[in-house]
Amino acid sequence: MPTRRTAIVTGAGSGLGVDIAAGLAAKGYRVFGTTLDSDESNADTAVELAHVDITDTTAVRSWAAHVEEETGGRVDLLINNAGILTPGPLEVVPLDAIRREFEVNTFAPLTVVNAFLPQLRSAGGRIVLISTISAAFPVAFNTASAASKAAAEALMIDYRAELHHHGIDVTIVQPGSTLTGGPARSAALLDRVIGSLTPDERDLYGDALARFADVFNERQGAGMPSATAAAEVIDIAERTPAPSTATIGDDAAALHALIQSSTPEELDALRLQYS
Repeated sequence: MPTRRTAIVTGAGSGLGVDIAAGLAAKGYRVFGTTLDSDESNADTAVELAHVDITDTTAVRSWAAHVEEETGGRVDLLINNAGILTPGPLEVVPLDAIRREFEVNTFAPLTVVNAFLPQLRSAGGRIVLISTISAAFPVAFNTASAASKAAAEALMIDYRAELHHHGIDVTIVQPGSTLTGGPARSAALLDRVIGSLTPDERDLYGDALARFADVFNERQGAGMPSATAAAEVIDIAERTPAPSTATIGDDAAALHALIQSSTPEELDALRLQYS
């Protein structure tokens, strides 16, 4: 009888991660997921959800040891999905908030991968990073997120080269706008950012930030359903041969094509429209 496949999904208690974890469970994977919020739970009871702070190396290693005990030490698929968003002008956003974004979006995936590498080697497994198309095209007021994800992508590109001869594939997935709980939270967050500006900051950035919020919220609201995006993530994760990078959503594909076909000057002009 074939051994049941094992999947790891960070951020499996909310947003896209819920649907990725549930979709994998429906395909027969034994799914272990993380959530940071003790109030979150995955509706799919087949998902074994643990409350783990993925920025805490000790906690991640302890969780990996638990998974090893449960499965015999074989992980077929690791999806680093957890992430946070910290929008706003770089002059205004607290540096500690930007550091936190890098801790969650950049260093945590590194920690999780390293903790599970022995189990991934045993299974000849795959690693998938859920990034964002904005990592390839950062714009004003969203650069902390784009920068942290771009840094994570660079790490995964290196992992792909370093682990290729170990039988481990690595894929970066760049989604566009997705209909999850995330857009509503992001809209509320942008409202709070705008509302927290001092009078001087409002004079400097208020109008441009409000325009960004309008465009951002409109695109998020028109995004693809989370379940559809999750199904595409799973399809990409199981492709042979494993792609190095893949986009999800028409908006992400269109932006990727635009980046490939435009000159640096054209991209700069487009980027300045957002400011």
